Amino acid sequence: MIALGIDIGGSGIKGAPVDIRSGALLVERFRIPTPQPATPGAVSEAVAQIVQHFKWTDPIGCTFPAIIKDGIAHSAANVDKSWIGANGQVLFERKTNCPCQLINDADAAGIAEMQFGAGRGRKGVVIMLTFGTGIGSALFLDGQLIPNTELGHLQIRGKDAEKRASDRVRQEKDLSWEEWAERVDEFLAQVEFLFSPDLFIFGGGVSKKHERFLHLLNTRAPIVPAQLMNDAGIVGAALAARSLL
Repeated sequence: MIALGIDIGGSGIKGAPVDIRSGALLVERFRIPTPQPATPGAVSEAVAQIVQHFKWTDPIGCTFPAIIKDGIAHSAANVDKSWIGANGQVLFERKTNCPCQLINDADAAGIAEMQFGAGRGRKGVVIMLTFGTGIGSALFLDGQLIPNTELGHLQIRGKDAEKRASDRVRQEKDLSWEEWAERVDEFLAQVEFLFSPDLFIFGGGVSKKHERFLHLLNTRAPIVPAQLMNDAGIVGAALAARSLL
């Protein structure tokens, strides 16, 4: 069973066909920059470009950095605010002529890690965190997803956590790994107080450099890097499309 997974982020949109039985990308992923401003029309065009690149006509799964319910975006993190209230699932279906399933980006990455990666077989409370343009989160209880948690918007010192501790902030402020880890620790302390997780999984673009910072973090729960790294969103998007196959 194969589905096209498309991962829409604040800085890039990438996709690839995925064997949803194994979680393997079948060809090299194709990536294009996220259009600015990232309006519904512009993002739909970008999604269509990825579909056309693979000459795809079957079901697709798409992630999106927002609260997603029944295909409708109820927030707009790191994309244009005109997304709020827009039915992205319908927009993408019309633009691509492919059946589409839309899912929160971090939820998709978490689903992939729980099925094929660092969370496989883990019980209890598992929290997947993705650090990139923002901070995404996926919360699981005994392997079952509790969707749309958006923990990156917890308030830390009067700001959304992702405005202090995302990977984009690290780069923009030229923070050392030690300085950035202090900010991440402050965020993790809040998350641990609220949810008492049994495991943290760190994903997103920064997961490729996990050896530089994971040892600097201090939590009660163990922290492990995402095994699928920055492909987790693509794999999770494809898994979300299973019901359309």
